[in-house]
Amino acid sequence: MWRNTRTGWGLVSIALHWLSALTIVGLFVLGWWMTGLGYFDPWYNRAPWWHRSIGMLLLFATLLRILWRLFQPTPQAQGSRFERIAAHFGHIALYVLMLTVLVSGYLISTARGRGISVFDWFEVPALISRLPNQASIAGEIHWYSALALMLLAAGHAMAALKHHFIDRHDTVLRMLNPARTRRR
Repeated sequence: MWRNTRTGWGLVSIALHWLSALTIVGLFVLGWWMTGLGYFDPWYNRAPWWHRSIGMLLLFATLLRILWRLFQPTPQAQGSRFERIAAHFGHIALYVLMLTVLVSGYLISTARGRGISVFDWFEVPALISRLPNQASIAGEIHWYSALALMLLAAGHAMAALKHHFIDRHDTVLRMLNPARTRRR
């Protein structure tokens, strides 16, 4: 049940998928809310600290997720040939956007040469810093790639619901219950 098969996702893939989905939505909402904070707001420094800490943990989880996916079988996609091709490229785009958002966030936070404290547990060092306009350029990339990620994720969710409710495929059920597809 931990590993993927050709017919279903394992618990590791399912957990990483849903953890990532919830975290990405939460970080987007938090990031959007942070843009409206005033300098004297009590959350002015605290909210970005949470955003950066969770973002760094999500970056590590995303790298783990990509490694896991490289060494695990991928369940057979369902739908027409066009839908399978679109799903393949859609998943690649989701991963590219996730990495773009996370790396650009890292570059914003490390632009002045300081590392990122992750919940005061450990510090992620500033490996790249002090590039010309690093924070501004990375900030633009971060914002627009986050918007694109949210739009693509919404499309991903709508496609999954279409497969479930209209096509009557078990696409959604495979991402919810690893035991379900192993009975076939």
